[in-house]
Amino acid sequence: MFSNTLMPKREGIISSRVAKREMPNDFVAASGAQVFDLSYFLKGSLAGGICCSITHGALTPVDVVKTRIQLDSVKYNQGMLAGFKQIAKEEGTGALLTGLGPTVAGYFVQGWFKFGGVEFFKVQAWKVLGDQGAWDNKTAIYLGSAACAETIADIFLCPLEATRIRLVSDPSFASGLAGGFTRLLKEEGAIKGFYSGFGPILMKQVPYTMAKFAVQGAAAEALAKASGSELADCKGAKKLIISLTSGVIAGVASAIISHPADTLLSKVNKAGSGGEGSIMTRLGRIAGEIGVVNLCLVGLAPRCVMIGTLTAGQFLLFDIVMDLTGASKFHFHNPNAGH
Repeated sequence: MFSNTLMPKREGIISSRVAKREMPNDFVAASGAQVFDLSYFLKGSLAGGICCSITHGALTPVDVVKTRIQLDSVKYNQGMLAGFKQIAKEEGTGALLTGLGPTVAGYFVQGWFKFGGVEFFKVQAWKVLGDQGAWDNKTAIYLGSAACAETIADIFLCPLEATRIRLVSDPSFASGLAGGFTRLLKEEGAIKGFYSGFGPILMKQVPYTMAKFAVQGAAAEALAKASGSELADCKGAKKLIISLTSGVIAGVASAIISHPADTLLSKVNKAGSGGEGSIMTRLGRIAGEIGVVNLCLVGLAPRCVMIGTLTAGQFLLFDIVMDLTGASKFHFHNPNAGH
C-alpha cells in the first residue's frame, strides 16, 4: 500500500527530469531570459498588425498604380512613374489614395495573425524539437509556420482586399471602406463578393509569406554571421540594419514568386472579369486571356519595388515595436555555437 501510494509521485518526478533533459523549458529559451507566453504572442501580434498597416498604408499610391497596370495594361502602358502622373491628371491626386481605409484595416488584421502566428508556430515547433532539432530544421519550421499563419490571416484579409480592389478598379463604386464593404455585401453576397479571390489570395499570399519569412530568416542569419555574431546576440542599430537589409532581399524574392497569383487576384475581383462560372473556371479564362508571359511579367517591376520596400519596412518596424513593448523576437539557437 505504501509503495503504491508513492508510485505516481515517483513517476512524476522521473517524467519531469526526463522532460527537462530532453527538451527546452516550455517558456524560457536556453539562449536567454525571454519568456514565450501569451503576453509575448500578443506583443508579436500587435507589432505585426502595426508594421503591416503602416507599410501597406504608406504604399497605397504604389499599389493603386500597380493594380491599374494589372487591370488595364493597354491604358496604363508607360510604366510606374507615368502611371502616377496619368492617374493624378485624370482623377486628381486624391485618387492615388483610393482604398487607403480597407488597406490599413485589412493589413492590420492580416499582420496581427501573420506575424503573431509565425511567432506562435515557431515557438511551438521549438518546444517540441528542442534547441538542436529546431536549429537543424529551421527552414522547414519557417515555411510551415508561415503557411499556417498566412492561411488563417487570409480568411480575415480577403473581404477587405476584395473591397480595396473594387474601389481601385472602379472609383465610383463607393466613397470609402464602409460604403464599399456594405455595397459589395448587398449586391454580390458574402461568398461571391468577398471570397471570389480567396483561392488566388492563398495562391499569392501563402507562397509569398513562406518565401518572405524563410528568406529573411536565412538572410538575417547570414548577415549576422558575416558580422561575427549570432543573430540572437545582435542588438541596437546592428539588429535594425540586419532587419532592413534582409527584408529587402526577402521582399524581392517573395514578389517574384507570388506575382502571377497577384495579377489573377486583381483581375478576378474586377466586376465581370472571367465571365460566369466557378472561381477556378473564371481564373482559367483570365489566365488564358492574359498569357503566361504577361501573367508573370506585367507589373512585376513596380511590385518588386513595392514589396521590397514594404517587406524591409515591416521587419524593421516589427523589431522596433517589439523592443518598445519590452519583448525580443524569437530566434533559433545553435546549441553548438562556440564549441
